Amino acid sequence: MAQLIWNGLFVGSFYALVALGYSMVYGIIKLLNFAHGDLYMLGAFSGFALLGTLGAVPGGSLAALFVVLLLTMLVTGLSGVALERVAYRPLRGAPRLSLLITAVGASFALEYGVRIVAGPNPRVYPVRLDGTAFSVLGARITVQQLVLMVVALGLMVTLNALVMRSRQGRAMRAIALDPKGCLLMGIDVDAVISRTFFIGSALAGAAGVMAGAYYGKIDFLMGFIIGLKAFTAAVIGGIGNLKGTMLGGLVLGLLESFSTDWFGGEWRDVFAFGFLILFLTVRPTGLLGTRVTERV
Repeated sequence: MAQLIWNGLFVGSFYALVALGYSMVYGIIKLLNFAHGDLYMLGAFSGFALLGTLGAVPGGSLAALFVVLLLTMLVTGLSGVALERVAYRPLRGAPRLSLLITAVGASFALEYGVRIVAGPNPRVYPVRLDGTAFSVLGARITVQQLVLMVVALGLMVTLNALVMRSRQGRAMRAIALDPKGCLLMGIDVDAVISRTFFIGSALAGAAGVMAGAYYGKIDFLMGFIIGLKAFTAAVIGGIGNLKGTMLGGLVLGLLESFSTDWFGGEWRDVFAFGFLILFLTVRPTGLLGTRVTERV
């Protein structure tokens, strides 16, 4: 039982990191950015390229990997800003369907752009985080798992503090409530939205590097399924609610862990998405979401 809980929380922390970008963007401009999962993939490949440029990491150094993590967050953050500026901003006043189709197109453009540059074959990550395990209440835990978990939780706590306690966070929350009113109050809405894309994309890139270093293999389609899982986590928790999104990621990770043990690995995704359908029939707004009325 303890092992299943730990495995679920560990995987769920990756889902939560990616899902936060979905939730932030949707909360502010009501856009489902289906290219967000591919920014996770781009982060994994950016980390791969940076590790290759810097050379092998001696002994799997967590310190060196942390430097690559920060650089990758910068790369994917800027990529998210460019995506918003080129693909989404010109269509901000267009019908929702146009934005949705554009997001799907951006997703394919990122996927197959990376395929052209990096090739179609999976890549083995230059560093693999393995280590001696120790037992806690019957659960097998490695130091590397613990470090990655702490980094993920640290990023989530930092984001929550930024949104809830900083001036920039107040601007984000104000735009989520009334973007036209914010324009009249002198808030640079475009700049705040760009920063939101930067933060969400940087978190997705960080998750991509950590996943590549932990699982050891990456490919250009790896962002598709985790994009769906992260979106599912955001909906379960209450899309647009940061704390709910974090909780949704952990809940989804636990669901997958227990379903794999009970029914086998082939039923993992069936169980997760089936739970989403059943859950939304009972609580459409998610765990911590609330009903909102759109301003017109």
